[in-house]
Amino acid sequence: MHLEQGLVQVYTGDGKGKTTASLGLALRAVGRGLRVCMIQFIKGGGEYGEHLAAQKLAPLLTIHQTGRDGWIFRDNLHPEDIRIAREALELAAKALTGGEYDLVILDEINGAAWFGVITVDDILRLIGDKPGNIELILTGRNADERVIAAADLVTEMCEIKHYYQQGVQARVGIEK
Repeated sequence: MHLEQGLVQVYTGDGKGKTTASLGLALRAVGRGLRVCMIQFIKGGGEYGEHLAAQKLAPLLTIHQTGRDGWIFRDNLHPEDIRIAREALELAAKALTGGEYDLVILDEINGAAWFGVITVDDILRLIGDKPGNIELILTGRNADERVIAAADLVTEMCEIKHYYQQGVQARVGIEK
């Protein structure tokens, strides 16, 4: 099975659930026999539950984790963060145009642009180069207005209440 029409979806906002929503789409697509590639920008620091799931759902689901362990600081970028993000961008372009995948998820790409390790123009170029039968999902906080305008669907996750505020740390199987 292949998609007849591929659209561009954006999941943004300060609330929890952007990556989770994109993984829900990935699961639905894999269930229908579609091939999915997720590239995680600025998301180093170990194995998440979705990586373990991808091993079980291979070859239909592939996840590439990129980024260094630790935090990125917008006002003090490390050259290695920029280099890794550029490599992830090249991988994204190949995933979109290489004919191997039906659904491409660029996880945290909006945040990568906001931090400055890639540009909004880079994202817009990916959108413009997307073949008509490939679904493209862009996640991350701080989606630029130009990316929002170029998308077909935009969902903003709005934090109303979060247990992190009560000191609950990221839990294995739920947040990681």
